[in-house]
Amino acid sequence: MAQLLWHVAESLRRELLRSCVWNKIDWRKLFLVAATLTLVGILVPSFAFPNQLTTWFHSSHPPAYSSKSPNGSMHLEQSFPEAKVEEFSQASIIPGIPRNFLNDSMHSEKSSTETKVEEFSQVSTTPGIPFNSTVPSGDKNVSISEQGNSVSKRRRKQSIGNDEWNKLFPPLNPHVQRNILSLSPNAALAYAKKEIEHATIVTDDPYLYGPIFRNVSVFKRSYELMETILKVYIYRDGRGPSFINLISMEFMLEGWFMKFMEANKKFVTKNPKKAHLFYLPYSARQLQTELYVPNSHDLRPLSIFIKDYVNMIAGKYPFWNRTHGRDHFLVACHDWGPYTLTMHEELTKNAIKALCNADLSEGVFVARKDVSLPETTISIPRRPHRNVGGGLSVSKRPILAFFSGHMHGRVRPNLMKYWHNKDEDMKIYGPLPSVISRKMTYVQHMKSSRFCLCPRGYEVNSPRIVEAIYYECVPVIIADNFVLPFDEVLDWNAFSIVVPEKDIPKLKEILMAIPLEKYLTLLTNLKMVQKHFLWNPRPVKYDLFHMILHSIWFSRVNQIQISQSY
Repeated sequence: MAQLLWHVAESLRRELLRSCVWNKIDWRKLFLVAATLTLVGILVPSFAFPNQLTTWFHSSHPPAYSSKSPNGSMHLEQSFPEAKVEEFSQASIIPGIPRNFLNDSMHSEKSSTETKVEEFSQVSTTPGIPFNSTVPSGDKNVSISEQGNSVSKRRRKQSIGNDEWNKLFPPLNPHVQRNILSLSPNAALAYAKKEIEHATIVTDDPYLYGPIFRNVSVFKRSYELMETILKVYIYRDGRGPSFINLISMEFMLEGWFMKFMEANKKFVTKNPKKAHLFYLPYSARQLQTELYVPNSHDLRPLSIFIKDYVNMIAGKYPFWNRTHGRDHFLVACHDWGPYTLTMHEELTKNAIKALCNADLSEGVFVARKDVSLPETTISIPRRPHRNVGGGLSVSKRPILAFFSGHMHGRVRPNLMKYWHNKDEDMKIYGPLPSVISRKMTYVQHMKSSRFCLCPRGYEVNSPRIVEAIYYECVPVIIADNFVLPFDEVLDWNAFSIVVPEKDIPKLKEILMAIPLEKYLTLLTNLKMVQKHFLWNPRPVKYDLFHMILHSIWFSRVNQIQISQSY
């Protein structure tokens, strides 16, 4: 049959060539002949070779499961889903979630065959962060972007069909999701607190570096639950301060947090009955600009404004009086932030105050309830990561310790007294002299120093702490009674040195006594904690915006009292 078709095709080819050479071409006839040949070429083999054609058109399906996740870089371990099931079973302590409900819903996904697809579906039904949730990382080898995951998932979904896709990546069990989200705000917080207390031990999370945390397992579980549960209601009453003029100032944290909070659709709710937290959106810095009389040294106009604002909220809505302000929070990074609150007793004692001026000696900041914030400065808002990183290797850092800044407060003059022009290894200045800055800038000094001194000014906090983290210079914090930023989750001893104010005369002796091995550990940890202090044009997981919100969430969860019946 094949030989016969060959002879027919050869005869038609010769006839076609003869017609084209000796005669004028009739393109209509030529098109008709070509169409006829194409049709014959398709239909004849289908009858002559049916088996081979079927094999050609129906290639084998891609495998339903690969030992790698869609991003191609993470493997599933058989014990992982079992651990998650055990972890999830803790939900039985919360009223409204039956004891066997979650385990049953997890095991209902199983079929009769024990395959890797089973394991993947179990992991996918775990609450909180989805299995493929990721954090942007500076290391491209370990970074797994959500965009890349979504593209690969779409391609796989198109190739294997909806049925097989749903088997590989089942959606979160709607009964579990509905049961958790249907809890009242207090019940949801009680559920979260119990879950955090029974957090599964984390040993090798690729995006959370354990040594910089007090308890990385607690932090991870708390963060997961925050993402799943937390809803914040923002009051729209009163004057809304403009933050346009705050972007490049050291008090910019207030403005950036408010901007990102108001734009956030994940955490913000318009229904106050569903809220776990209530945000009082005001700026201490803006109040100073609008209400403070220069050189009057009188903060009463600011305090009166805040007192009247909170009383208005309490009179207009039932939510403040329901808890006496315990589920309300504010964010203030100006030095005067704590002092503007003192005229309202419940605001001072009960509300969660997220403050940069976290000074225990003032009697306003309450440890383990209030939240300590870092002071941050960004000179170019569109490039918040400018100059971040790039610290020199240890062998190329000729300066033991560096400080430059204004001489205010009680500590800095003392620092100058003992160390300015006293030792070549200790570069201690007031404002950096122009003769020196022309040769080496402020940032270059920090990147060329092993330690960067962060003495308190008028208040305990200093933007130099975050600058030292950005420029990879181990911070030496000199400020008594200072609760360090995010102290409830971060272990500052892992990446900084804290020196009492009275030990300034022994400063070089203290720094020189640190072994090289310990210093290298401090420096490594400092680089790993960097991402938790970064602002991003759009917030990303575990960045500064989310760290602030998590600390406020964590404070509220810890306030919840769990009855014995739980």
